[in-house]
Amino acid sequence: MTELRNLEADLSRFRIRVLVASAAALFCFGLIAARLVWLQVVQHDALDEQAEANRTAIVPIAPNRGLVVDRNGIVLATNYSAYTLEITPSRLLRPLESVIDELGGIVEIQQRDRRRFRKLLEEGKSVDSIPIRTKLTDDEVARFTVQRFRFPGVEIKARLFRNYPWGELASHAIGYIGRINQREKEQIQEWPEEEQGNYRGTEYIGKLGVEQSYEKQLHGITGIEQVETSAGGRAVRKLASSPATPGNTVMLSIDIKMQKLVEDLYGDRRGAMVAIDPRNGEILAFVSKPTFDPNLFVDGIDQENWSALNESIDKPLLNRALRGTYPPGSTYKPFMALGALETGKRTATQVIQDNGSWSFGGHVFRSHGDHGLGPVDMHTSIVKSSNVYYYALANDMGVDLMHDFMKPLGFGQLTGIDIFGEVRGVLPSQEWKRNYYKRPEQKKWYAGETISLGIGQGYNNFTMLQIAQALSTVVNGGVKHKPHLVIATQDATSKELTPVPKAEGVPLGYKPAHLEVVRKAMVAVTQQGTSTRVFQGAGYLSGGKTGTAQAVGVAQGAKYNAAKLEEHQRDHSLYIAFAPAEAPTIALAMIVENAGFGAAAAAPIARRVFDYALMNQYPSEEDLVAVREGKAANPIGTPRLATEAAWPPAVPAAAAAMASASAPEAAVATVRSDLTVHTAFSPVHNAQSGTPTSGTGAGWVPRRRHGAR
Repeated sequence: MTELRNLEADLSRFRIRVLVASAAALFCFGLIAARLVWLQVVQHDALDEQAEANRTAIVPIAPNRGLVVDRNGIVLATNYSAYTLEITPSRLLRPLESVIDELGGIVEIQQRDRRRFRKLLEEGKSVDSIPIRTKLTDDEVARFTVQRFRFPGVEIKARLFRNYPWGELASHAIGYIGRINQREKEQIQEWPEEEQGNYRGTEYIGKLGVEQSYEKQLHGITGIEQVETSAGGRAVRKLASSPATPGNTVMLSIDIKMQKLVEDLYGDRRGAMVAIDPRNGEILAFVSKPTFDPNLFVDGIDQENWSALNESIDKPLLNRALRGTYPPGSTYKPFMALGALETGKRTATQVIQDNGSWSFGGHVFRSHGDHGLGPVDMHTSIVKSSNVYYYALANDMGVDLMHDFMKPLGFGQLTGIDIFGEVRGVLPSQEWKRNYYKRPEQKKWYAGETISLGIGQGYNNFTMLQIAQALSTVVNGGVKHKPHLVIATQDATSKELTPVPKAEGVPLGYKPAHLEVVRKAMVAVTQQGTSTRVFQGAGYLSGGKTGTAQAVGVAQGAKYNAAKLEEHQRDHSLYIAFAPAEAPTIALAMIVENAGFGAAAAAPIARRVFDYALMNQYPSEEDLVAVREGKAANPIGTPRLATEAAWPPAVPAAAAAMASASAPEAAVATVRSDLTVHTAFSPVHNAQSGTPTSGTGAGWVPRRRHGAR
């Protein structure tokens, strides 16, 4: 029997299926339409930007670093361009070592280049372009260019390099630049976003001195360049650009010719000198010997040179003017005398009997040569450098009163100089000792420890910068200025010169009569005291004080004998001075390490500095040699006019060429012309202007001999 189909039911099911299929199709088309609306309308701007980014790239343009010049416009730090051969490890198609080996057959690649490359690779990322060779010659560029197709991921770039045309001269003040390390990258990430953006594309940063402290002024403003790229990421054409703005020129208060003179006078000896204009705190010379060549660090110093600098017993990397601390020896006595007057512990006419030694608690504190000076008033105590006078004064004042008087002068305090890295030194007090030592028996202050402080020994340890600032304050009528190395910046575009704001001087409230007592005594030191021979015949009147500071201890009852000690164990030679005496424009503090009496080694250098600054005189060649050897007190030979002394100094030909190429004389002349409008100090052309020098330091090891002159 045949079953008849229900056509109506079939038709109904068919209609339902068609309806479901149609709804599904419409839903799918709806999804597609919604997706199209999302992509084409809602996400249009973002996707358009992404597509443009795939087609183009934004490349940062690192700015030219600003120049560093001295007060007269002489360029101390500049730039030059050179080609570098660079590898981007992430783009290599072959093992890195084999690529470097093949490159070595085209251009010279030394082992130090390989070591530097590996170090930079460890510090950076594989996507970074890392130099394997810098400063390529034209021949090397040509040889690589014709074979470039063999080395994907390797290319030649033109880069700017920092150059210090005078090499080691004033290197501790100027500083140097080097590649940004990981720690510095982390510090940059903490900067405001705008400042971080300004360092995109920057690979080098200031490391020491003015280069570090004025980094943001010297760096400039990073530019950008928009380029169209191929699918492989290679630049095809430039679409738009915003040029980088060069960094500002930073102008120092230093007279580099005077700086050169002082460094020459030191020769191979260690030491430091800081010279300041007491009227405003401008540092006129900032010397630390020995020095180093900052050019070694620009491209990454090699291990051999690093070991030579870092392991040298002379510590050339130590900025002795800023970080070296020394006992001041007898140069401390004028400040002690002023403290005695201000605190009422002595009058200028009060007499102390100097019999050559002073006893306290069963210990005998001796004078230089164990010879007594007889009755001594304050004037004579400075002129003849009486130890006994200041032993007794220290005992009467006590450590805390001395501390409280010396602190405002800047002893044992940060001066606030405008470069980083300054140390405090030690201005002792009972509180200092309690905080410094750990064991209870070490924390106690013993009365016998006070005595040696009076002659600048004991725990006293100061930088030459601190001593120079203190002297400047005293000879400037008791008005204290913050020392600074930078006097102005010059805009790279507008050439507008902007003086660096200076803090107002701070009067310390000393009585003029008390200051005059100390000033007259220091002037007498150069006329009838310990530095008379050195300043005999000078065409100006100056004041000063010699000092000798011990470096190692000698047993009780033993006598100091320099001939029996190693050179690094002998006494230091110190001198502080100011000129002209009636209206000082220069005050300096200096030390020649392990060179003996202050009048023998340090004072002769100060005399030549004053001759240069006040008399426009430059030492004769024979005098330069004699001073370096410690064999000349008064100048010998016929001095030259300072304006006629040879300049520029002898430097490697390559450095001189780079300096002249990157800083044409016309540009330097413009800087000099603009600068002189804003600087009152004119070192070699004004008989009433002074010029300075710089200092360094070392620690004190107690010994039984306390003579210092």
